[in-house]
Amino acid sequence: MQPITVVVAPTAESTRLLAMAGPHELLRAKLGPASQVHRWAASTLLEGLSLWHQEPLRVVLYAESEAILSPLMLTDGLGFGYQTFHFDIEVVDRRPVSGAQRLRGIGDFRDLRDLAYRVMP
Repeated sequence: MQPITVVVAPTAESTRLLAMAGPHELLRAKLGPASQVHRWAASTLLEGLSLWHQEPLRVVLYAESEAILSPLMLTDGLGFGYQTFHFDIEVVDRRPVSGAQRLRGIGDFRDLRDLAYRVMP
């Protein structure tokens, strides 16, 4: 199996998560906003995914600002992502996505899929 890349994209309204192994989607989720989660929720979720697949994850945080990332507790005071036995976090600046379409179901994840392909080894 190929290494797993997880893209986490928090906004003020919600947090989208996409886990991929190469071109294959493993998980797609739309969760509540980062401002309303327990401080250990994000790291526990990532550890659980890592344990489920029995391999460390490559995690990409994709947010508009440090203020939105802060409640997730996945970065240090300087804005760099943490590295643990279960996951290694990279912070990527969010760029506006052109041609965004209306959400259907839990939403359009093309932007996260494109980002996952760009950062995969």
